[in-house]
Amino acid sequence: MPRPRWPDRLAVAQTSRARSDALRRRRVVEQAEGMHVRVDGQSLLSFCSNDYLGLATSLDAVAALQEAAARHGLGSGASALVSGHHALHARFEREAAEWMGHERALYFPSGYQANLAVLQALLEPGDLCVQDKLNHACLLDGARLAGAELRRYPHRDYAAALRQLQSLPEAAAVLATDSVFSMDGDVAPLRELALAATGEHALFMVDEAHGVGVLGPEGRGAWAAAGLSARDVPVLVAPLGKAFGGQGALVFGAAPLIEHLLQSARPYVFSTAVAPALAAAMSANLHRLRHDAWRRAKLASLVARFRRGALRHGLPVLDSSTPIQPLLLGSNSLALAVARGLEQRGFWVPAIRPPTVPDGKARLRITLSAAHTEAEVDALLDALAACLEDAGVEA
Repeated sequence: MPRPRWPDRLAVAQTSRARSDALRRRRVVEQAEGMHVRVDGQSLLSFCSNDYLGLATSLDAVAALQEAAARHGLGSGASALVSGHHALHARFEREAAEWMGHERALYFPSGYQANLAVLQALLEPGDLCVQDKLNHACLLDGARLAGAELRRYPHRDYAAALRQLQSLPEAAAVLATDSVFSMDGDVAPLRELALAATGEHALFMVDEAHGVGVLGPEGRGAWAAAGLSARDVPVLVAPLGKAFGGQGALVFGAAPLIEHLLQSARPYVFSTAVAPALAAAMSANLHRLRHDAWRRAKLASLVARFRRGALRHGLPVLDSSTPIQPLLLGSNSLALAVARGLEQRGFWVPAIRPPTVPDGKARLRITLSAAHTEAEVDALLDALAACLEDAGVEA
């Protein structure tokens, strides 16, 4: 049998995506002023950004970035263990650890990389990693790349998570979950999961990508909102590309754990350190995130307003109290049609389709920000109702 030809394989995959309305393409954002963007020549109001607190355009962060870049240049020049660890990185890690209430923090270039690094460094073949079925891809990939036994429990089913931990009592174990699930917007049962992990002597790991900045005292996340401590959540990951308005991720933990990651996490050891100027910008946004409680209050108010309006219009939104408000439509073609209708009305809400979500679960993933106004939220609700009516969807 002849060896498969790569051009043929790629062509078959592309044709399959096209037939199932699963082709995705990058849009070119030419200009952005808060939630008002210019995309491929068209002015749109964005409801698809994870900039939950409006800090991506923070004047303090921009000024800190510019000043640090002028003084220190752009790139770090090397990995952190060679010569890339700058005083600005060290300051940001110290400030963040104090804020989060963990002993130490480690700064990574991205959230995806941070989760891969943690699980690769902690797990090995023969170990057990128990995860929610709707966890982000990076958590699942991290366990698989480590060669551990990966077992997934039904979404938010903490009793099933406990049974999975008990299924291999002799194995070192990690129980890992998102705090806020990126496609459904609901929150993990963190208190119950923490109890399960403690009872089974498993390491509990929480990814706060969509919870940090939005939930909990001073925006520390869903784990803090649940009343948990650093002892309850010994491994905490806080990506910075959402409410922080920047890029990268922090991993929080006790000193021995962070030191182990620093020495053995391959994605950290072998990656060039984050630009020092970006660390300065993230320090500035950490201050805003901690002390600008009005941003979280406004965001919560807009979420409540959207939920009331969705109920009034009969929109098929999933049950979520977070800024992620999914409008479940089912088929790829319907999600694309509604997204096109919204764009024609001046709103940017791309269709989310497989493989990001399961087959038959295509949706619009509406995300709210403190940078939106009440009038903009109301206008979006009216446009959604009109687009669903045009598509023949009954409320």
